[in-house]
Amino acid sequence: MPTASEKTETAGAETSAGSASLNPLAADPELLGDFILESKEHLTSIELQLLMLDQDAANAEAIHAIFRGFHTIKGMAGFLDQDAVRDVAHEVETILDLARNGQLAITPAVIDRILESKDYLARCMAELEFSLLNGTPLSPSRNAALLAAIRSLSVPEANVGETAAPSGTAASTTAGLAELARELSAAITDSPAESNGPAESVEGPRSGAARTAGARSIKVDTNKLDYLVDMVGEMVIAQSLVQHDPDLAIGVKPRLGRNLSQLARITDEVQRTAMSMRMIPVGQLFQKTSRLVRDLSRKAAKQVELELFGEETELDRNIVEDLADPLMHMVRNSVDHGIETPQERTRNGKPASARVTLRAGHQAGQIVIQVSDDGRGLNQAKILRKAVEKGLVSADAQPTEAEVFNLIFHPGFSTADRVTDVSGRGVGMDVVRKHVQKLRGRIDVISRPGEGTTFLLKLPLTLAIIDGLVVGVGGQRYVVPIYAVREMLKPPEASISTLQGRQEMALIRGSLLPLVRLHERFGVKPRFENPWDSLLIVSETGGRQFCLMVDELIGKQEVVIKSLGETMANVAGVAGGAILGDGRVGLILDLEGLFGARNSATNSATNSE
Repeated sequence: MPTASEKTETAGAETSAGSASLNPLAADPELLGDFILESKEHLTSIELQLLMLDQDAANAEAIHAIFRGFHTIKGMAGFLDQDAVRDVAHEVETILDLARNGQLAITPAVIDRILESKDYLARCMAELEFSLLNGTPLSPSRNAALLAAIRSLSVPEANVGETAAPSGTAASTTAGLAELARELSAAITDSPAESNGPAESVEGPRSGAARTAGARSIKVDTNKLDYLVDMVGEMVIAQSLVQHDPDLAIGVKPRLGRNLSQLARITDEVQRTAMSMRMIPVGQLFQKTSRLVRDLSRKAAKQVELELFGEETELDRNIVEDLADPLMHMVRNSVDHGIETPQERTRNGKPASARVTLRAGHQAGQIVIQVSDDGRGLNQAKILRKAVEKGLVSADAQPTEAEVFNLIFHPGFSTADRVTDVSGRGVGMDVVRKHVQKLRGRIDVISRPGEGTTFLLKLPLTLAIIDGLVVGVGGQRYVVPIYAVREMLKPPEASISTLQGRQEMALIRGSLLPLVRLHERFGVKPRFENPWDSLLIVSETGGRQFCLMVDELIGKQEVVIKSLGETMANVAGVAGGAILGDGRVGLILDLEGLFGARNSATNSATNSE
């Protein structure tokens, strides 16, 4: 499938001399859509390279990569009569060409201006996309002030001690015209969409092997990909129904049994392949926070270094998209609240430069994302005092450390002494918890005074499939996520006790664990009333363990998660539904919601007395 730049390159000779009204390319929705998509990819790569350049101003490869990105956007915008985009990209290209030739020093001011230009082009792409979708006329964004600011960078006074730069336009024209065909082709062939990382920065023709690898990658509409995954899920359900059909249980001929086993293997492989197509490295999400840390630290006059680990860890694309806001709020919270000023850190014997760390990895069938800083840590006394003022806890309450830390996720809760344009209104961390719960995950907080704070986000690998234990209670079936299961056992009668005449407990391996009767939660008549006749599933959620009482274990199954609609969207303890192998529908349990609802009911009953 030809890219936007390939199409424009082919037709460039026919349209370069024409006016906007005579240029058929400028009115081609498909071509404009390709232009928007490719430009966004280049702008993403440009920002990453700029942040690398901010750490090492002598990074020639980063300068080349940034130059090539703006050069490609300029060429495509010129062919499509996007004059505002072309003009800004052209002026930035001029500055970058001076830097490539050693005639302009890369300073923070230069990087700030190029980032501002990148943001302007991103806004232009958003406006153009909105215009295409809604059929509204596009009014060019004002860029005169930006153009003047970019041009001023080439003035000798802007770089004290540097050699005076030649005319920007002349330099850009000389370099650009000589390399237009070669660089435009190389930049698009090496676009970020067709590789696992940013565009290569070394100029020159690519090897035959690299071209072959690039040709094997294609762009697919995400809606088509999601539909494919949904259909594969339906195929898995259909295969399971066939395999567990009662008519086949009567007597299966050997050849039919072999064919069914082969079908099951193929279905499983297709399912895994389809799911892997939706998986993307979490590093794409991490890299976006680099710009946020840079801007916030400069605005707050703090020195902050961002460290990234586990960027290659893959996560469902939908989860990555939904994690953008929570991650932004947590990083912003760390830089604004957690990190001290350089002077304060020096007085406390810390390095003046603080550290914010983002780390991703696999743990017990989940993805764990860690956001930590080495700042001042959470002030438990201050949090508790604010909570008492807001009436969230009683004055004589003695909450645990974890319960105190969880108060920061309450809507409108903030310990900031003043409201700034960065934080202080108590809306950020509430957003974090809502998003994480929506993703069927949980968030834990670890903090030590003077040492820093760590947020641990534990999320499922995908939102489409879950590995679970199918359990029975009465005539109903439920699915317990296997990652939350520690063990299963049939307890002796002596291990069951009642605390304060109300709360049932089970003594498991020397620890007293709360007992949750699943049949009471959902109003189902169980086969067994006594815990010692039933099966206990020791589960862990939110760092706490409890025992889930069920009648029987039916088996282990990988199920496709189905939404239960808006009616049951907010039912505590239910994460979704699944069609089981026998065709019945089973509820997928949300153990954290189940345990939380049980605690709320117990507390309410105690308070009423």
